[in-house]
Amino acid sequence: MGRLFGTDGVRGVANADLTAEMALGLSVAAAHVLAEAGTFEGHRPTAVVGRDPRASGEFLEAAVVAGLASAGVDVLRVGVLPTPAVAYLTGSLGADLGVMLSASHNAMPDNGIKFFARGGHKLADELEDRIESVYEEHRTGAPWDRPTGAGVGRVREYDEGFDRYVEHLLGVLPNRLDGLKVVLDEAHGAAARVSPEAFQRAGAEVVTIGAEPDGLNINDGCGSTHLDKIKAAVAEHGADLGIAHDGDADRCLAVDHTGAEVDGDQILAVLALAMRERSALRSETVVATVMSNLGFKLAMEREGIRLVQTAVGDRYVLEEMKEHGFALGGEQSGHVIILDHATTGDGTLTGLMLAARVAGTGRSLRELASVMERLPQVLINVPDVDRSRVGTSSELASAVADAERELGATGRVLLRPSGTEPLVRVMVEAADIEQARSVAGRLADVVKSALG
Repeated sequence: MGRLFGTDGVRGVANADLTAEMALGLSVAAAHVLAEAGTFEGHRPTAVVGRDPRASGEFLEAAVVAGLASAGVDVLRVGVLPTPAVAYLTGSLGADLGVMLSASHNAMPDNGIKFFARGGHKLADELEDRIESVYEEHRTGAPWDRPTGAGVGRVREYDEGFDRYVEHLLGVLPNRLDGLKVVLDEAHGAAARVSPEAFQRAGAEVVTIGAEPDGLNINDGCGSTHLDKIKAAVAEHGADLGIAHDGDADRCLAVDHTGAEVDGDQILAVLALAMRERSALRSETVVATVMSNLGFKLAMEREGIRLVQTAVGDRYVLEEMKEHGFALGGEQSGHVIILDHATTGDGTLTGLMLAARVAGTGRSLRELASVMERLPQVLINVPDVDRSRVGTSSELASAVADAERELGATGRVLLRPSGTEPLVRVMVEAADIEQARSVAGRLADVVKSALG
């Protein structure tokens, strides 16, 4: 798997890349590293452990729990809950560590391990590096220092986590959802119980699909990566809107009453205006990545809201928000962070806030989302090129400059070297789709000739 920790924990094919032995070893390593860092000083440590419904999560959870308890950490098992619920519970229960077993939107054979620090925040990069180093050291034979007797960790079920998280969600809503009919696609994932419960208790009439997880069907033709089913269900039931989660429910996409998709950029735009009205949009600023649609940027400029853009990845959005105290940020994929109420992207919270805006204004989601116009976007992957020379090729720089002059203020060019493959991504936005395709095609040809 190369470096174990990626941008979102450790992830791979369960029982092939990600084994029970690895899960146990990483958990023991995490406990030791946090102890060395002083996190456990002066008290008996506690960890919150949750998972999504994948079949492999059952044995991986057992391995994680065994590893933590063997290292002297008491464990609260919260069962199947969304990633943001585990993060929230880690913070609200004062736990020293949180562990979530999920591979998010990936197919069922994959799984992953994500660690949260005290407060429910993502572990610092240096701690992840140290955990990986300690894990590798002991995997090759160095013995662990293990507690015995009363020093071993105790394990108990924490069934109250479900209600505690739902009550948190309801407690931060600005208004109820009475009168709304909402379709929820749970991706047969971690929010299959939580999300319908929260929407119903908030007053909405709820229709659920993709809410029968069996351990094998997570993300299978449903959820935020497959919107056809929710579009059909919204039309069939005459719903006001639809909310589609991914497998661990840390993000969502939406569908309006006509079946039109409402993506993460549009959700951010709607929530930014709503939060500004409530004086909750600190510094009147929203954070997004450089891949956000130009239409979003133009809409925020028109509305007088400052946009700060980061590198691609929710971790960079979160870092920017935490560093400068901003309240709202996210990605086009629907990973939205409302930092006053969550330490990570929370698809159920986002969906509730979006529905609350519809209910509170009496306006349709279609009308609210029209605050921004999505400009046509064309993406071409150019393989088998030297991605390291994207920023130094004069031929490429000249071609990009020509393209930007042609597109003017209503277009945009973005060239991104892949982080994992020998390819360059060419993205072009323009007011006209044919112009976007033409410019992207020409730039892709230049990338081939200049970097091939």
